[in-house]
Amino acid sequence: MDLSKVYFVIGTSYAGKSTIVKNLAKKHNGIALEENYQDEKLPELDAREFPNLCYTRDLQDWHEFIRRTPEEYVRWVNGAKKECETVELSILSEVLSREESKGKLIFVDTNISIPTLHRISDEKHVLVMMSDPEIAISRFFDRPDPEKQFLYQLMLEEPDPQAALDNYREILVKLHSKESYDELKESGFPIIYRDEKRTQEETVELAEKIFGI
Repeated sequence: MDLSKVYFVIGTSYAGKSTIVKNLAKKHNGIALEENYQDEKLPELDAREFPNLCYTRDLQDWHEFIRRTPEEYVRWVNGAKKECETVELSILSEVLSREESKGKLIFVDTNISIPTLHRISDEKHVLVMMSDPEIAISRFFDRPDPEKQFLYQLMLEEPDPQAALDNYREILVKLHSKESYDELKESGFPIIYRDEKRTQEETVELAEKIFGI
């Protein structure tokens, strides 16, 4: 694939990845492959090949999803990310082959791993966005997006809602571990840190300078 017009965004929760991808695509009349864009392929995936991605598709009782231990949850997230990489690259190939994509910039909120990004791209096409881990953990359910509010409601329905919320907080702590943050910090790609005082327009300008667009 010719990825010269493809710009990848990776990073932590609550760092603004989805927002920057949308804003850059809008400003540059480009294409946004937004958070979880691999879900479009979910109905056709084989559970034997993609067991982690198909876990939620085939789940009968969503309460099982939130009842997992933090260790089980983190193993599932890491497995799903690896499977996402395969699906995302397939979708990206399809997008690049479309006539309407010719000449357009493509901005991707991606799960593709750091080692793979180093193989297929470079520091002018990959941006890391990071937020304070405490903010990502404490404000996880503050956002209005349906997925997070759905999970929050599930916990409130549990026999012991507080225990369910505490368990999920422990999951978030493990997902936002020092090791995962250090991996992003030491990725070799440029970083934008979340700053509540900075406007969305100013963040777009920072990203444009990094990408050289």
